Amino acid sequence: MEKINDVICIEGLGMDSNSYIINNILVDTGTGINQDYLYSKLDNLKIEKNNIKMIVNTHSHYDHTGGNYLFPNAKVAIHELDAPAIEHENDPLTASAIFHHDLKRHDVDLKIKNGDKIGNFKVIHTPGHTPGGISLWDGEILISGDTVFADGGFGRLDIGGNRDDMENSLNKLRKLDVNYLLPGHGSWTDDGKEHIESSYKLFIDHF
Repeated sequence: MEKINDVICIEGLGMDSNSYIINNILVDTGTGINQDYLYSKLDNLKIEKNNIKMIVNTHSHYDHTGGNYLFPNAKVAIHELDAPAIEHENDPLTASAIFHHDLKRHDVDLKIKNGDKIGNFKVIHTPGHTPGGISLWDGEILISGDTVFADGGFGRLDIGGNRDDMENSLNKLRKLDVNYLLPGHGSWTDDGKEHIESSYKLFIDHF
């Protein structure tokens, strides 16, 4: 675990997404399969699970939303375009079939959109990986979900994705002066702008 400014970074275990804590807000909850691992990280931080007041899902895929049920006292926020996927049982846009598990929690309390605020972070709608993918931006830190990764990669397009949306989203993010890039999977980096630029170039070359 590492703390970057006010954000605590928890690396995902196995197929779990990374999770990020901003005060009493938890960004992405992983699959929920490795609940002891996530709970142990919170215990190490002396954070009581019942004190998590809000979950923000960067998109609807199971490896980011499956653990929502682990925090029953927290309200769930997700972009309005991805909300239907987790509200309905067995929706293919959750990709839960890949993990051979079903979502255990389907409620959405807050359907967010571009420009909304989550704490000190602004919601940026970054579709491409899913229709309602978001990133969170505070002027220095970008929590990017599965839109862009720190290794020069970008989110897959074959589970609700769209090539043109992804290009537009990457182009939008590369215009930001990102210092810390905190992605949905893998390592985070303090060379964010450089990594986003690399991802954009790789995307253009690939497609």
